[in-house]
This record gives sequence, structure tokens and C-alpha cells, in this order.
Amino acid sequence: MSVDTATVAKIASLARIKVTDSDLEAMVPELNGILAWVEQLGEVDVTGIEPMTAVIPNTLRLRDDVVNADPLTGGGIRDQVLANAPAAEHGFFGVPKVIE
Repeated sequence: MSVDTATVAKIASLARIKVTDSDLEAMVPELNGILAWVEQLGEVDVTGIEPMTAVIPNTLRLRDDVVNADPLTGGGIRDQVLANAPAAEHGFFGVPKVIE
């Protein structure tokens, strides 16, 4: 695939970038070089290679999802909190329906 001056001008217009005519001429070979490099990457044989999300192995540190029952540090006091709510429904704060 190759691009010409009109294609570069269209891309600049879509990106809302003001580009002079001399800059358009300079960008044509640069973009063609980039596209040639991308096409060259498509020729690499990657059969049997798993996709990577990072170059180093990452593992998430997980913890147990436990409600802290100590009222001083939070948790375990849902009924006390909901007692302050103007409307409580099914153990949650009730809010009015908003439809626009």
C-alpha cells in the first residue's frame, strides 16, 4: 500500500492538523516507509507463539474479599448506615428513577 499527497492531506484533515503543501510532500515518503515496515512485520512467522500483554511476567496479588466486622474501621454496619437513608430498598440506598 502506498499513499499520495491527496491521502496525506485527507488524513491531516481528519486529524484536524494544519499541514502546509511542502510538509505534505515530505510526509508522503515517510508514511510510505512506515507502511512498508508494517507490511514487512506481516511476513514474520508467528505460528506457535502466544500473544503477550507485557514483556515481563505479571501476576496479580489477590486477597480474600472479606467484610471487616470491626465498626471502628468499617464494615458490618449496613443496617446502621441504611437507617440514615431517606429510602432503603433491599439492603441498598433507594434513589428516584431518572429517565431522560
